[in-house]
Amino acid sequence: MERLQGSDAPRPARLRRLGATWLGRLPLLPRLPELSPAWLSGLALATGIAGLVGRVLAGVAAPSAEGTQTIQTVQSMDTIWPVVAIALPAFLLLHAGAVQRALCGGGAPWWAIGGQAALLYLPLPLLGPGWSPLCGLLTGAVLVTAGRRRSPLILALALACGPALLIVPGEASAVWAAAAPGVGLAEYALIALAVRARRLQDAQGELVRRTVGLERRRFNRDLHDLVGHRLAVLVLKIELSQRLYDDGDARVRDEIKELLDLARNLTGDVRSVAHGLRSSSLETELSSARAVLESTGVRCQIKVVCRTLPAEAADVLIHVLREGVTNILRHTRARECAIHLVERDGLVRLSMTNDGVLPAYRRNREDSATGGNGLSNLSERVSELGGWLDAVASQRGLFRLAVYFPRNL
Repeated sequence: MERLQGSDAPRPARLRRLGATWLGRLPLLPRLPELSPAWLSGLALATGIAGLVGRVLAGVAAPSAEGTQTIQTVQSMDTIWPVVAIALPAFLLLHAGAVQRALCGGGAPWWAIGGQAALLYLPLPLLGPGWSPLCGLLTGAVLVTAGRRRSPLILALALACGPALLIVPGEASAVWAAAAPGVGLAEYALIALAVRARRLQDAQGELVRRTVGLERRRFNRDLHDLVGHRLAVLVLKIELSQRLYDDGDARVRDEIKELLDLARNLTGDVRSVAHGLRSSSLETELSSARAVLESTGVRCQIKVVCRTLPAEAADVLIHVLREGVTNILRHTRARECAIHLVERDGLVRLSMTNDGVLPAYRRNREDSATGGNGLSNLSERVSELGGWLDAVASQRGLFRLAVYFPRNL
């Protein structure tokens, strides 16, 4: 079909653009908040109680034919409604208090249950079968108490609330005598669902708080163990480079290159701390420890008699090596260091022994069982493997750091 002359664009495209323009101008509809299972259970419970109250009012206002003849011969309607106006709010108030205590995890007091029973059965001969639907609420309150106390006797009492309506003759009483246990069970189920939903929500909140706390502890611990070690070595290298530059030593260029490598490694360590990743291997860390110590004039002896370890154990040993090297660089004037990784009788031991311990550092180790944040972090890591940490400073200027843990994790 030929296009008409003078038209700029097809009509469907023009209509689509016009519709999109008007839709973009329409205000966004507010989103309803998501209701929790506790709120949904409470809403269903309130709706059910409101329905029963309406059924009671309708039954009292328009009783069955047999009930109407019996009541009208004894009392007038002017006497019935004042009783309803007093008994019904009082019953609902007691029942609401019992439900509220049940939702908060408590049990309904006996005087509240007894008051509901009195307000149900005492006006029953006067008000007739139309008053019977309230028996379902009484059954629910007694079932909540039975479920909390785990009492078969109270359970039997709750199931007997319905048949007790048969003291008033009439078809409606027989119907509600059979329906009251079902109504009570429905109310008990809604209350139990709301209570469990609230407990689950509290447990989830506690789990979130614990997870956040553990993640904060992991971040602080890794930040100290990883970044602190790199910074200590970096500061030492900068001081060494400054001394070499002042002496006109040609090794300044090599030291600056190592500083750049340390800075790059520090960037990787920060990234690994943020994402909880492992950025090194045990073999690499042993070689790095030897290189760092020997670059500062510390003769390092490494002995490894151990099979390949699991990743979790190797990660802990990496942190032990870094903390040990950091302590040697910062707190000692060591000349020798021995690192032994030995496996014997199903027990893995990593020990670091060095000399040149400063007197002030030795006194701090003797006064503190944990030895500062670094050793306390290591002790926590090793304890997760089922092992322990041992740090001893001797009077001869020696310091020995050792960790032990079982081979089979």
